[in-house]
Amino acid sequence: MKQFIIAFISMATVAIVAQDIAQQPYISVSGEGILKVMPDRVLIHTGIENTGKDAKEVKNMNDATIDKVIKFLKNFGIQPQDYQTTQVRLFRSYDSDKKRNVFKASQTLKITLKEVSKYDELMIGLMDQGINQIQGIEFTSSEIEKHKAEARKQAVLQAKKKAEDYVSVLAQKVGKALLIDEQNVSMFPPVYRNAMMMEMETTTPRETLAIGEMEIKSQVQVRFLLE
Repeated sequence: MKQFIIAFISMATVAIVAQDIAQQPYISVSGEGILKVMPDRVLIHTGIENTGKDAKEVKNMNDATIDKVIKFLKNFGIQPQDYQTTQVRLFRSYDSDKKRNVFKASQTLKITLKEVSKYDELMIGLMDQGINQIQGIEFTSSEIEKHKAEARKQAVLQAKKKAEDYVSVLAQKVGKALLIDEQNVSMFPPVYRNAMMMEMETTTPRETLAIGEMEIKSQVQVRFLLE
């Protein structure tokens, strides 16, 4: 009974506060903060796929390659928490031309490279170990939460500036914020799909990775008291 009374009082208090807010003159505006930053990490989605007439054979081929890849990653200085198996598949299909069953085995890895300058060296090493699929790469930042927080601040500041612009012609002032509603915080890193390796024969150093900029966007709705 006591808990019911407390809950009832809490609901009544919220209702009264909401009613008071509704009766006060206010302005509701939206704000957007956009931050562009240079990525300092690259996520590489890669894998191995083999096809053959025997399930055990293709699985063993995959396992041997993945074993070499993991040993290479360790020697390269990639920490265990920075690479992960994301998918393992083994399935059978029927080859109508050869009139027989065909088995296909595949395994994919996600690798986080924290030194972007070593991208080419890492990719060449992966290919040398037997990797035959580069499914895509994407960029991120080690300080992503810090950048999101800054985008939120910019969004609120823009909302306040917009409110001040509106009321400046009404001989009124913008008061304290009554409500801040975060609409969305999104991140748009540059993403490259179906990435292909450069030709191994060349000895001329060249840039093969366009890092670009990440865009972090925050959107808010703010209700300000009018004075």
